Amino acid sequence: MRRPLELMPRRPWLRPKGRARESRLRLGRVRTAPSSGASSAMAAAARRRRSNFFPSAPARGRAPSAIFEAGGSEGRRRPWRRRLLPLFPLRSSWFSLRAALWRSSPCFGPRGGCGMALPRLLVRALHRAAAAAAPAAPDFNSFVTRTNTCGELRAAHVGQKVTLYGWVQYQRQGLFLVLRDFQGLTQVIIPQDEAHSHVKELLSNAPVESVVRVTGTVSPRPLGQENPKMPTGDIEVKAETAEILNSCKKLPFEIKDFIKKSEALRMQYRYLDLRSFRLQSALRLRSRVVMRMREYLCNLHGFVDVETPTLFKRTPGGAKEFLVPSREAGKFYSLPQSPQQFKQLLMVGGLDRYFQVARCYRDEGSRPDRQPEFTQIVDISDVLRGSNIHFLQNALSYPSASIRAICIPQGVRYLTNKDLESLKESAKSQFNQEIMEIIRRPDGSLKSLLTKFLGEKEQSELIQTLNMQEGDMVLLAAGEHKQVCSALGALRLLSANLLEAAGLALRDPTAFHFLWVVDFPLFLPKAENPTELESAHHPFTAPHPSDASLLYSDPTKVRSQHYDLVLNGNEVGGGSIRIHSAEQQRFVLEKVLKEDSEVLSHLIEALEFGAPPHGGIALGLDRLISLIVDAPSIRDVIAFPKSFRGRDLMGNAPDYVTPEELEPYHIQVAWPLEEKEAKKN
Repeated sequence: MRRPLELMPRRPWLRPKGRARESRLRLGRVRTAPSSGASSAMAAAARRRRSNFFPSAPARGRAPSAIFEAGGSEGRRRPWRRRLLPLFPLRSSWFSLRAALWRSSPCFGPRGGCGMALPRLLVRALHRAAAAAAPAAPDFNSFVTRTNTCGELRAAHVGQKVTLYGWVQYQRQGLFLVLRDFQGLTQVIIPQDEAHSHVKELLSNAPVESVVRVTGTVSPRPLGQENPKMPTGDIEVKAETAEILNSCKKLPFEIKDFIKKSEALRMQYRYLDLRSFRLQSALRLRSRVVMRMREYLCNLHGFVDVETPTLFKRTPGGAKEFLVPSREAGKFYSLPQSPQQFKQLLMVGGLDRYFQVARCYRDEGSRPDRQPEFTQIVDISDVLRGSNIHFLQNALSYPSASIRAICIPQGVRYLTNKDLESLKESAKSQFNQEIMEIIRRPDGSLKSLLTKFLGEKEQSELIQTLNMQEGDMVLLAAGEHKQVCSALGALRLLSANLLEAAGLALRDPTAFHFLWVVDFPLFLPKAENPTELESAHHPFTAPHPSDASLLYSDPTKVRSQHYDLVLNGNEVGGGSIRIHSAEQQRFVLEKVLKEDSEVLSHLIEALEFGAPPHGGIALGLDRLISLIVDAPSIRDVIAFPKSFRGRDLMGNAPDYVTPEELEPYHIQVAWPLEEKEAKKN
């Protein structure tokens, strides 16, 4: 009997022989076996469904050619091939995130400008196909001796004999215990009869977090004792045999999400903290996100996953790099802060669609990367320009000066004097910026040290400009424009955290708001020497086509083809269109940035061999996942993170090495006195 439809690989030389081909390759196009009647009708229907799901691409534009470390060239433009949707569900939170982003964001065209958005028809088609795809449940009990996981048993399993493995979550008075594994919890009844006294003694004395194997029979819980909050709350397992596989000593902290622990203690005992439900779910979500990204890019859009080297050479521009000594005297490797140059070289090599999940190394302190917005910074320079306040007039006398303010809603009610002082101290210590507060009383008047210098008209204009309501608090700063905006931007975020900690709901944790930041300057004055320039992004970013001529006459006015992607106030990605002309790249390095181009001779030489116009984008995976799971820090979505100072508190790294170990690398260390003593101890 002929099969009407079968899934076949695209390449004929990869087709398995005989009936084995049904299970060898599950992705590809739909092939129809020659038949007639109903079979032909089914095949035709399948072709129509595919045609509806995957329409031909428009004449111009294409999907964004980037995700993670991704890049694409504008050389050969292929029409979108009609493909069968891969046999996996696309209903994860990440896929919804990407669909929303692509509907509303521009594509990366050959000039870095706006192209077409992802066609709405394709988005709807993918969602329909995803909803129709029946996900295959993973088999968590393969390759192990357990019969079920602790989160798997339901009323349908009543009467079955099962074997469970897990950690003892807690035990109550020798009557029952709760067993936990990665998937959930199961209540285990400790037998009380004499025949199972050894089981009772073993389970009753098992310390919390000991690893236990339990074999027993699934039974329904007594009427009225069901727990609707537990997926396994309708059943319990009556233990018949048990074994303690490994006993646990006294814990440094309780492994419960609601128990507060210091971050240093959590990182010191990270292997215990990883047992918490919060970290387990975050890491498993991260794994699913990465898998969906790979499947989406490779299977649907023809990207190639390429792994680039970790050991490279030090190059100019960007963040500080870690150095790795070699056995050649005076020569060091460098851990790349990003695969920047390798991305471009892959484009030169003809891999026009490339991505990878890249490990990036930067020798700088970590940060929580949690910076959502909650209110605007308002320019009130014109309102106070005519006032007789000396320090304001002095601030406005500078060429790039301004007076800015933020209005904190209900700040009088929710912020204490201690909170206000901490905000002022933060602005002073981080930005050397003085802050003045203005409060609107319930009677509508203003309370501030500044009000005695302001007339009724100026006070009224101030209230109207800032839209101040009764009980609002305004923080005002005056001085150099960039410094003022930076200080108030930081205070705005700190104020939002303080208000939410006091009970005022400001931000919806389930909402995702995206925006693109474009038209960055190509160069900025160096902080230590304003007469010299440095790259605002990196030295390989291409100038805006409209400003290309200014590159040789006035580089300070040139805009770049650099773009950043922002989600809920956090930068989650950034990229650019690259310079593909060797002559232009050499000019930027030597004439504008005053760098030695010989350090990058390998890249410049590659650009001379017909490099196509190309660009890409890198998304911060850790930051993105932390936003999805609403984690306060990216350290909460990394299995083994470093501390704020870059230390591994669990393994105590970095650590000292002996002079004998340094000798092959031709390195000698001049130890400070205090470190000499520490090394001895």
